[in-house]
Amino acid sequence: MALKKSYDKSGKKCAVTFSLSAEAARGAEKVWLCGDFNNWSSSETPMKKLKDGSFSVKISLESGCEYQFRYLIDGKTWENDWAADKYLPAPFSDANNSVVCL
Repeated sequence: MALKKSYDKSGKKCAVTFSLSAEAARGAEKVWLCGDFNNWSSSETPMKKLKDGSFSVKISLESGCEYQFRYLIDGKTWENDWAADKYLPAPFSDANNSVVCL
């Protein structure tokens, strides 16, 4: 898994590619990216399944911020990004959220 960051010329926006490896996806049919940036929607940001079984999605976010996120696998299993910039305790569970720092 990885977070690929590409800042625009002004430095105010960053295109972030979120990737979930095939190993972490464990044969999933669908995966959604859920986080602060989409009000933790379980349907707003679907990820594209690639031929190797991994998933990916690219979104534009405001620079100078930190965003918490997790991957929702097949609508029932939550997974963190193993390559997140850091992790913070989730406010509504005993798990941690992944964090991307821009």
